[in-house]
Amino acid sequence: MDQIDRILSAAPFNLDPAARDWVRTTLADMDRAAKVRQLFVHICFGTGPEVVDRITALAPAGITKFFGPDGRAELDTLDALRAAAGIPYLVSSDLEGSRMSPSFGTEVPNPLALAAVDDVQASATIARIMAEEARAAGINWSFTPVLDINALFRSPIVATRGLGSDPARIRDHALAHIRELQAAGVAATVKHWPGEGHDDRDQHLVTTINPLSIEDWHATHGALYRAAIEAGVMSVMSAHIAFPAYVLARDPDAGLEAYRPASTSRLLNQTLLREEMGFNGLIVSDATPMAGLGAWAHRDVALPEVVSSGCDIILFSDEPEADIARIEAALDDGRITADRLDEAMVRVLGLKAALGLHRDGTVPADRAKLATPASAEAARKVTARAPTLVKDVQGILPLSPQHHRRVLIYSTGIVTPLHGEGMPMIFPDLLRAEGFEVTLYDPATRPDPRQFDLVLYVMAEETLLTRGRIFLDWNRLTGGMHGAMARHWHEVPTALISFGYPYYLYDAPRLPCVVNAYATMDSMQRATLDCLLGRAEFQGKNPVDPFCGQPDARF
Repeated sequence: MDQIDRILSAAPFNLDPAARDWVRTTLADMDRAAKVRQLFVHICFGTGPEVVDRITALAPAGITKFFGPDGRAELDTLDALRAAAGIPYLVSSDLEGSRMSPSFGTEVPNPLALAAVDDVQASATIARIMAEEARAAGINWSFTPVLDINALFRSPIVATRGLGSDPARIRDHALAHIRELQAAGVAATVKHWPGEGHDDRDQHLVTTINPLSIEDWHATHGALYRAAIEAGVMSVMSAHIAFPAYVLARDPDAGLEAYRPASTSRLLNQTLLREEMGFNGLIVSDATPMAGLGAWAHRDVALPEVVSSGCDIILFSDEPEADIARIEAALDDGRITADRLDEAMVRVLGLKAALGLHRDGTVPADRAKLATPASAEAARKVTARAPTLVKDVQGILPLSPQHHRRVLIYSTGIVTPLHGEGMPMIFPDLLRAEGFEVTLYDPATRPDPRQFDLVLYVMAEETLLTRGRIFLDWNRLTGGMHGAMARHWHEVPTALISFGYPYYLYDAPRLPCVVNAYATMDSMQRATLDCLLGRAEFQGKNPVDPFCGQPDARF
């Protein structure tokens, strides 16, 4: 048995002879230029023939599609893209739920909300809905689940994208997610290797560091990755995260090399992940335009190192043709060997074959399976179990128009880097429909909170990429220094409701009433209102420490 058969016949590919033959035949028909292009997965925004022509000309291994609001146009474009592919595409997406859900799919909760529900069967139900709809639409690869541990509350990159702070809870829900995705023909990806959540910075902005000792890493992140590998996860995302303890154990004088991002580290990708952990599947880099890579080295140097260190896919490129030239140059001067290129191609093609794309990679979307009433109802029932009452020390709840008719809301709206800032929420109108008189705070008029029966701080900030911190920005909420210093909850019933980030008590530990609801989608806003009005019970369990280690925040 040669190396190709050893890779393809073993887990997680498990290819039969016919599928292995397809890989061999396809690989034999590719020249070097075609192989280089198959190293890339390109980001894909927009719809229409121009998008199809641009991607087709690049001939990549696949695309990561970010979907706009016109679901029909998105599906038409995706059908056209796959039909035009010479080699079937890996079509990837971040199936993370909430605002990351495709516009044509069912609205489902995000990972932190599922961790709050803490029912593995419920997580499996949501994963099954996402997976079946994804495959029906032509998506066959998800960059989920997130295995990061939300150890530091200030980590903006984990928060609502992760499954909380308890490794056992993360493991159980992540394994359910992997199982359901791959049963539906969607490859799962565990990320962010070698583990995020102990650094309060964002690898979109800086190379972050996993500071754990090797022993502590094996007991936490290592155990999570080992469980995922044993479960047959098909891919791992190697991130722009350093693991200095592992490097220094092999070379105490490593110096700066100890802080090399995993995405360019042969020690972390080949020695630790492949050899010690036994992972045989596909390694994909995290997005290479991120500053966590760009801050480390010039792209002429760093991009070839992504491949030579063991990543089989380069994720995203701002300058595709220039990046192709960078890889070609590295092949010419020996920084990337022909054998390393072929090994990457075996795993890229192997993943495609494992997903059956050599048989059905161009089949149009099955639109009848998308956003069905049954899926919507199943997702709604799970979502309703997520809202979590963190505290209500003054007994404000339940709310009612009889006791809290005049409501003043402070809010910055739904904030997300992919969809713009300050998007409107339906929550104020939901309150109005229940008989409340709602006023949205306007810094220009500065309404006096003491003239109201209830003050609500309504936050809607899920995990935000490229934002260094998420916090309760009093100045922005109130429009200036004077309002930022005022606290009226001793005079007016006051509550904070977070449809996203769960850690606002760090900035306001004396807030008397706090509800965490984790996700900004409309169905979560409706479910949370039902709980606030006493029509439904708060069932969520804190998946993180919402008190941020501050003892006074509990009172």
